[in-house]
Amino acid sequence: MTDLDQLTQSLARNLKRWRGERGFTLDALASRAGVSRGMIIQIEQARTNPSVGTTVKLADALGISITTLLDYEQGAPVRLVDESQAVRMWSTEAGSATTLLVGADARGPLELWSWHLMPGEGSDSDPHPEGTVELLHVTAGTLTLVVDGTPYAVPAGTSATFEAHHPHAYRNEGSEPVDATMAVSIPPVR
Repeated sequence: MTDLDQLTQSLARNLKRWRGERGFTLDALASRAGVSRGMIIQIEQARTNPSVGTTVKLADALGISITTLLDYEQGAPVRLVDESQAVRMWSTEAGSATTLLVGADARGPLELWSWHLMPGEGSDSDPHPEGTVELLHVTAGTLTLVVDGTPYAVPAGTSATFEAHHPHAYRNEGSEPVDATMAVSIPPVR
């Protein structure tokens, strides 16, 4: 079984499990996530690999981290995640990429991300649920963080935090690659 096959099977199993634990019907989850009922059925039957955006919407609607939704090694009190097991969420031919390093669900989901953005590239994010907070630390280059339409320059060595229920984006408008680490705290489902 390939890594992608394993990820597809894990996502199918975890989505069905968490939807059941939350007591959400297919229609209820579709409505909360803004994802079609048919797409959820395909994911739960391991017949498709959804986009990163769809996966994020589903995790947000369930009130869990993406790591929890994708994880196939749950249950241990301590979980070490080797670099080779981190989940590459997206990448471009130019070399930009995001990698989900680790996540937890204590007191609401918490995720830790590694970002690498090549010059001229970026990524837009839909608003997260009210109460979601993102923290980031830039280790190389200058990241342009755009929150609710306002750009903020975040140079290497600088950290930032913001309320992520606003539309936001990450851009590299410089000439050098940008490297950053980001943590996302998502409020628990009420």
